[in-house]
Amino acid sequence: MALASRAAVSILAGLAAVPATAHDDPIHAIEGFFSEANIVSGPEIVECTLSGGTETSCFSITVKPEPTGYTPGPWCPTNIADGADKGGIWFVDGGIADVDGDFITRLAELYGDTEWKLYDDDTGEVRYTGTLAACEAAARPDVDPDYNNYCVQCLPEYVAEDTAVTYVIPMTPALMDSPAQTTRAGSGLAWNGIRLDGPAPVDAILGAHTIAPFDDCGGHVNTHVGYHYHAVTTCLDDAPGATTEVAAKDRQIGIAMDGLPIMAHRDDLVDQLDQCNGMTPDGGSYRYYAGEPGSNAILGCHVAEVGCTLEDAGGTCDATMTHAGPPPGAGQDGPPPPPMND
Repeated sequence: MALASRAAVSILAGLAAVPATAHDDPIHAIEGFFSEANIVSGPEIVECTLSGGTETSCFSITVKPEPTGYTPGPWCPTNIADGADKGGIWFVDGGIADVDGDFITRLAELYGDTEWKLYDDDTGEVRYTGTLAACEAAARPDVDPDYNNYCVQCLPEYVAEDTAVTYVIPMTPALMDSPAQTTRAGSGLAWNGIRLDGPAPVDAILGAHTIAPFDDCGGHVNTHVGYHYHAVTTCLDDAPGATTEVAAKDRQIGIAMDGLPIMAHRDDLVDQLDQCNGMTPDGGSYRYYAGEPGSNAILGCHVAEVGCTLEDAGGTCDATMTHAGPPPGAGQDGPPPPPMND
């Protein structure tokens, strides 16, 4: 079945049940789901305009991009003798590989390009971005030539202490005629308050002979949005609640920017999912399933209109509008211009 028709049947069959089926009071379910996030304010019900122009009710939640259950990292090993415990993970051939010292020595072989060389032959030391200035020079689309052949990492302490992001997400999904990419607003928001991002710009990263590893939870940092995920691993398995009915084998890990629930990846369902990584289980309503960790696609696309990500907690969500993107140097991995209206 084509995506549009499958999505229409799936969502319309259970639309009224999302996200309120877990509780009679939907905002109560949302409060419980995000109870372990680093919340600045919310969640609260607000009026909003979605990406397709639908005027509706959304929930708004402002969070710091800092997980409360673990300390992010590590990302880059510092020496080719380092084991997997000293580095993170990276995408390789549709899977993930440990970024240990041995991985660093094999980059030329892995990518069939002899220009790869991220370490010193004599000392074994790995070249990595160890300062804020180095992070900002390397983690951008036009990588400073001085940082070609570097392992790129930005540490959480490089992000301004008062950084917070407001997510405005529809209470009831508004189905679109055709799916939309997740690069505009990101995929969604995890239960711990961390952004579930769109695909990482791997081609741009590799084009400068750099890698930008994720930690074992699938996250890394840029100075614009802070810590965020490009892959979902087992770190999100233990949500404190759910916003929809969850089957015995399912674990809800987030809410998509279009208001639909996101479940943890399930290998046994891959062949049943549409191109957005979604399906309607027997007796349930449409939901997404996170892509495999190495897929570079937490979601394949959105089937419903998305809300907003706001830098100004007092802003009003009009997702039909876009502002200019982040300032130069904000990060090659930073989000595209977020839909917002201040």
